[in-house]
Amino acid sequence: MDDPVLLTGAAGRVGRAILGGIGERYAWRLLDHNPPTEEPDHEYVVADITDGDAVREAMAGVGAVVHLAGDPRPEAPWDSVLANNIDGTHTVMQAAADAGVEKFVFASSNHAVGAYEFGRDPHIYRTESEFVLDGTELPRPKNVYGVSKAAGETLGRYFHDVYDLSVVCVRIGNLTKGHPPIDYERGQAMWLSYRDCAHLFDCCLTADYGYEIVYGISDNDRKYYSIERAREVLGYDPQDNSAEHD
Repeated sequence: MDDPVLLTGAAGRVGRAILGGIGERYAWRLLDHNPPTEEPDHEYVVADITDGDAVREAMAGVGAVVHLAGDPRPEAPWDSVLANNIDGTHTVMQAAADAGVEKFVFASSNHAVGAYEFGRDPHIYRTESEFVLDGTELPRPKNVYGVSKAAGETLGRYFHDVYDLSVVCVRIGNLTKGHPPIDYERGQAMWLSYRDCAHLFDCCLTADYGYEIVYGISDNDRKYYSIERAREVLGYDPQDNSAEHD
């Protein structure tokens, strides 16, 4: 891709994982509401995603968007997720559609389907469990943060159907730079390594798709999220497995 990739929420944990793994592969335009703490390696825009004028200016000339920005707290209150995660996501998607952007990668979350775990844990986290979510199921959020991510997925569906924007929603699992504790069964089941995270988002930027929901986890022995759709549509080939660190 010759045109820049706009990465919102670039200073966050997912943004750091992406830039650490594939930072040299693309011309990035980084957007964050905080100024950089050190000299950035890429073009850097300080703006809030609720500022439509600033977002439209940042969107000019980009070929793809990786949208990570928002309130990342699972316990975030409704007024914050409404403003930052729902209204903010709509602002960014609308600007992308208006600018003729080709691809939009939306960082969804495991919290969009967290209520499927109710009554199934801890068995669901173990290798003998046959219960698997594959991305075709309806959202079942367990908090209003998850509601906001489900809303973002639905916005992506709308912008694909109405504006022909190619959208992939990545339901990110438990992203950690190291490995989750061996006694943290849920974290082991949904673990996503930094290396696999960068690779997955690279696949999202290079593959051809219309509208997709995929799960963002490593190839763990324990998993109740299927990564088959990510393999099939995106060419995702994760290299890490939480079982190797038990």
